[in-house]
Amino acid sequence: MSAEIEQALGAKPELVKGDNGIFDVAADGKLVFSKHRENRFPNPGEIVQALRR
Repeated sequence: MSAEIEQALGAKPELVKGDNGIFDVAADGKLVFSKHRENRFPNPGEIVQALRR
């Protein structure tokens, strides 16, 4: 997913380790995706699409 974001948007994502299966994606301080909230991992392209919005 990191490579997908970097290739599509030219931005280098930063991985911040969490606990308990946390998988959140944030940009500019805004939550873009939360595995906990959605109860699933993102689909391919979903994060890039959300970041473009």
